[in-house]
Amino acid sequence: MARVKVLSEYCKSCRLCVEICPKGVLQIGDKTNAKGYYTAIVVDEEKCNGCTLCGIVCPDVAIEVYK
Repeated sequence: MARVKVLSEYCKSCRLCVEICPKGVLQIGDKTNAKGYYTAIVVDEEKCNGCTLCGIVCPDVAIEVYK
């Protein structure tokens, strides 16, 4: 089973990860980081197939995927 970790201190809420995830694992949460951005959160890790698309498209290197 794959595991997704969002490094919220680096996330700038660009939503690229949310849009590219084929399984709908990520969404933008309702809490802000120290910089004031609403960060991406993992909403259904069970659906994650470990494709790593979210980590690849993240311009801020804020997502780690573990298989």
